Amino acid sequence: MIERYTLPKMAKIWEPHNRFAKWLQVEILVCEAMAKEGMIPKKSAENIKKKAKFSVDRIQEIEEEVKHDVIAFLTNVEEQVGQDARFIHMGLTSSDILDTALALQLKEAMQIIIDDVGSLLVVLKEKAFEHKNTVMIGRSHGIHAEPITFGLKLAVWYSEMKRNLTRLEQALDVVSYGKISGAVGTFANIPPRIEKYVCTHLGLKPAEISTQIVQRDRHAHYFTALAILAGSIEKIAVEIRHLQRTEVGEVEEAFAPGQKGSSAMPHKKNPIGSENLSGLARLVRSNSIAAMEDMPLWHERDISHSSVERVIAPDSTILIDYMLNRLTRMIKNLVVNKDTMARNLEKLKGLIFSQQVLLALIAKECSRQHAYSLTQRISLQAWNTGEDFKQLLLSDPDVQNYLDSKQIEEIFSLNYHLKHVEEIFARVFQK
Repeated sequence: MIERYTLPKMAKIWEPHNRFAKWLQVEILVCEAMAKEGMIPKKSAENIKKKAKFSVDRIQEIEEEVKHDVIAFLTNVEEQVGQDARFIHMGLTSSDILDTALALQLKEAMQIIIDDVGSLLVVLKEKAFEHKNTVMIGRSHGIHAEPITFGLKLAVWYSEMKRNLTRLEQALDVVSYGKISGAVGTFANIPPRIEKYVCTHLGLKPAEISTQIVQRDRHAHYFTALAILAGSIEKIAVEIRHLQRTEVGEVEEAFAPGQKGSSAMPHKKNPIGSENLSGLARLVRSNSIAAMEDMPLWHERDISHSSVERVIAPDSTILIDYMLNRLTRMIKNLVVNKDTMARNLEKLKGLIFSQQVLLALIAKECSRQHAYSLTQRISLQAWNTGEDFKQLLLSDPDVQNYLDSKQIEEIFSLNYHLKHVEEIFARVFQK
């Protein structure tokens, strides 16, 4: 179940009233531009601007009969305007209105998403600096590798979100195009000057060339940017889920007073937020595939893309808005178990320093192959028996041929692994 969450700004973008309001805005601007060009009387344009209104209920009532949403909309507006309504939609095709208005909706939605990412970046940065020196084990293939800090893990997420922000800004630019070019994009009944006027007043750019529609590679770019963002969100969510596993126990989602984890097992504290985000990311990614399938339409246009966009545009933007807000809260309230991180560092009894042993042997003119075999032999003994790796090194005569006890002791230093943390942070956060 999705937790209670207020998304009025994003939801309102996709409500019928806002959609029709944008259609009307486009139609009025076209009439205004045509009046300036002398194509229709100025008084008619003024009358249209003054009287043009619509009723969502009435449009839906008309659509039941005519089976065409734009015609239903225009019929309802005509009922309000009267005789001058004959100049509304003159020389236009439905997609002139639909695509230009959709660009406005997608632009509004992306601006909210960009703000959401900005809020997440603030929290990630705060948390990264808080845990810059919180030492934990780094893992590869799920197996203990070498020491890192939890702050470094958060810095990786921050850096990736910065790249997502760049992609979102690019997608915003790519989708912010309108078209008022007629039935097949030739401007046969309306000059390009009208399109330029309308788009400029809407904060859009005119498509350099269009058919009956704005080309759908723009929209595919937009939804792919959201899909990549969803992938990044899931990447973070999966890591939190792994770190919360009982056998790891290094990080936990906040568990609210009165919250219950299981109907059967009272002890359970489950990473439900992260799991929720993993599931929702699948929907956003699948919607990007649908957007790419919309690109190859028949000739100058068919209508197969329309039904898809009516689903994926509100769904993907609302989901991403929700996911970003939920992830931001999750990171802000994350429980970090430093003591468990410290205990886990000791689980392999020093084996996490094996590379330093290898390098120390090589520095003492031991061949790499021999150094590797020697280190691996002792490492596997420690792994299989649970003995302390350092003690095995100190008692091994082959190792003593190259390293004395002081040199071996110096190898087992966490500072060795963390000496460049400040430099890494500077590279990430001072850009």
